[in-house]
Amino acid sequence: MRAAILREHGSVPELAEHPEPTGPDVVEVLAAGMNPVDIRIATGTFPLERYDAPYVAGKEGVGRRADGSLAYFEYCAKPFGAFAERTQLKPGDGYPLPEGLDPALAVCLGVSGLAAWLGLEWRCKLQPGESVLVLGASGVVGQIAVQAAQLLGAGRVVAAARSQEGLERATALGADATVTLAGDQAAALKEAAGGAGYDVVLDPLWGPPAVAAIAAMAPFGRLVGLGQSAGAEATIPSALVRSTPVDILGYTNYTAGEDRKAAAFATMAEHAAAGRIKVEIDRYGLDDVPQVWERQQTSPNAKQVIEP
Repeated sequence: MRAAILREHGSVPELAEHPEPTGPDVVEVLAAGMNPVDIRIATGTFPLERYDAPYVAGKEGVGRRADGSLAYFEYCAKPFGAFAERTQLKPGDGYPLPEGLDPALAVCLGVSGLAAWLGLEWRCKLQPGESVLVLGASGVVGQIAVQAAQLLGAGRVVAAARSQEGLERATALGADATVTLAGDQAAALKEAAGGAGYDVVLDPLWGPPAVAAIAAMAPFGRLVGLGQSAGAEATIPSALVRSTPVDILGYTNYTAGEDRKAAAFATMAEHAAAGRIKVEIDRYGLDDVPQVWERQQTSPNAKQVIEP
């Protein structure tokens, strides 16, 4: 079968023939998602997932089982991966898809969607009527978070990003207000809060935007950090945390637990099948994996999906 094979750590996957999977849980790959974590894993230095090269690249996807049913998967049995015509799942893995859900959209609900949904529902414990700020709202996590916040009952949802196109999309997805992340970010975020400040901040950016967001939070607000797209470090004055005060929480899918992730995926999948969750998707073929791999490193504001 054809597959995108990572020959050595730090390289770009190349298209080549690869032995077929022969285990009990072989699926035909219908859609596979490209993620920043794929590139981190490929360095061979990512502590939470490390595989010996060579292996087929690609972490997540949607596959068709032998009985015709569709399932989302987050892990493959190595050396198999998602960027291939077929892959092998670990026994018992895979979340079922509701009928009518586009496999490419289902992939968006995995690595990206779970971070957005569980970051709000589980880590921040978003309550009905609370105000939410979504940083990096132009990205895939941000797009889903804007919609997830509404579905979870937020009273006001503000989207912040650098991309004007991304902010226009956030408005179309239901954001009550938008903020361009430029200039005096703290003042702009405070003004957009429209009241006492934000009860919840979902932050895949960190760096200066996180500091600005903390300054715009309500007393006892919660910021959950999902990533570091704007910087691996942030200098936060002590008074900024104490005087309000606020909580800073961390989140990663790796520690959410399988039962919690499965339940969240099922809920999102039902919403998506009903048209209540939408994501900007760029679709490619298997031959495009090398160029999409390079494009992923430029932080595209759309989910990069491979459809073998």
